[in-house]
Formats: sequence, C-alpha cells, structure tokens
Amino acid sequence: MNAPTQFSSVKEVLARLRETNYIADTRVATAVYIADRLGKPLLMEGPAGVGKTELAKCVAASTGTELVRLQCYEGLDEARALYEWNYRKQLLRIQADEGREHHWEEIEDSIFAEPFLLERPLLKAIRSPKPVTLLIDEIDRTEFEFEAFLLELLSEFQVTIPELGTIAARTQPIVFLTSNATRELSEALKRRCMYLFLDYPEAERERDIILTRVPELPEALAEQLVRLIRSIRQLELKKRPSISESIDWARTLVELGVETIDENVTQETLNVVLKYRQDLERVSQQLKLPPSPHHN
Repeated sequence: MNAPTQFSSVKEVLARLRETNYIADTRVATAVYIADRLGKPLLMEGPAGVGKTELAKCVAASTGTELVRLQCYEGLDEARALYEWNYRKQLLRIQADEGREHHWEEIEDSIFAEPFLLERPLLKAIRSPKPVTLLIDEIDRTEFEFEAFLLELLSEFQVTIPELGTIAARTQPIVFLTSNATRELSEALKRRCMYLFLDYPEAERERDIILTRVPELPEALAEQLVRLIRSIRQLELKKRPSISESIDWARTLVELGVETIDENVTQETLNVVLKYRQDLERVSQQLKLPPSPHHN
C-alpha cells in the first residue's frame, strides 16, 4: 500500500510542529519525515515526560488527522485493542430466533457480522476512510504476546478477525509507538519500525519550549528555571521532573508574580515538579539555592 505522505521536507515538519507549539529539533523532525515518507511506524523510546506522546498529538494536529489512541497497560489483549463482539446483542438475536427453524450455521453467520461488532482503537484506525494518526502509547507495559499480535498491523497495515477474515487498511494510518523503556521490546517489533530515542532537551530548547507555552514568563526567569530543573534532574530521584512539569512550574511562578527563584520560592513551589516525599527531601538537602533576600 502506498501511503499518502503528509510532509514534503524536514523544514516543513519543523514549521508545522512549531505551529502546534511543539519545538522539535532537526533530529526529531527528520525521524518524523522519514517515517512519513517510507510509510513506517515510528517507535519513540525514552524517559517518561520528554514529549513522546505530545509529538504524536502534535503531528495529528499539524496534519489535520484524527488521533486514535490506544493506551497500553499490563493485561491488554486483542479484545480491548482490536474488537469485541456485542454479546448482549447477539444473545437477544438468538433469543428472537428461538422457535424458528434455523441451522446453527445460519445463526452463527448472522450474529458474527458487522451489526454486532464493537470497534476498538486498532480496528477503528484500520477501517477509517480518512487517514488517521494512530498512537500506541506505552507499548512496554504490555506482554510479548501483545507485541506479536501487533506485527501484522505494523508490517502489512491489516488485521485478521477469525469470523470476518483479513481487513486491510482503507488508508494507511500514521503510526507512533511510545515506550518508557521499562522492558526490552522484541527485535521483531523494532524491525518493523523507525526508531527515535527522545531524552530531556538541551537547556536552550527547553527554555524555548517553556517560553512558547508560557509566553508571559520573563526570559531571564525562564533561563533560571531551566538551570534549576536540569540541576534537579542530575540528582538520584524516584521521578525526575518532566517537561510538562517544567511548564507547570513556569505557570506557577507567573501566577505568584515571582521575579527571581530563591530558596523560599523553591521550597514553596517545589511540589509542582516533585511528586514524592523522598525526592522533595533530597532536593532540599542537596541542591544549593540562592538565599532569599531576607535570609538571616
């Protein structure tokens, strides 16, 4: 299947993502462009909170395609990801046919048909008459069996339903998979995808991201916040602050009318970016902060 491409150049990817307030670098934009041109899924791996899911959302927004999201979790199976049969409706149909002369084969054919099918995200993406962006989020939370189930979709853009046969995509979706690297993914899955590792951004890019999302924040304060966030991430924490939490901190500073980040401001607002008591204690003990103006 020849998929319709959405981008004509890497520069266009950068520009259209920026229109959605996603500040990508050339490496990220190139990965999106090549995945689009080759019609291959893009597997994005990296720490939680570095913008993997947001990238898929912004590609959907920039291309004007519907975002179809499958949120993965332990125990996710084919029924929740692809399709289910409406058993209650099937039972009502069987009960309605009681007393009539029907062969079981006829009844079976009638109840395992389109009117009784419940569409889940993967089937919705495959059957959509218009191109969609399919996000398979946190694939590393599932088991290897689910990865194996995905291989047909990722390579052939089709799925097989025993009662209905093989259903090929009407239009090839743009496919993103994300992983927080909590376990190693199979070589078979990786072989079918383009690969992009996303880490926390460099200081300048994170500053630009924050200023794009919180334009009322003074640039000097944004630079101070980024330096502090990067220092916090260097510590041994249970959960390092994500980019979205950096943005929340910036919004907090604006709401409080803060002009500079000192010891008091940090202690009073640190819970915006740190969500575990031991992390709060560790940062308070180990991070050297500018004293407050009235510190004795």
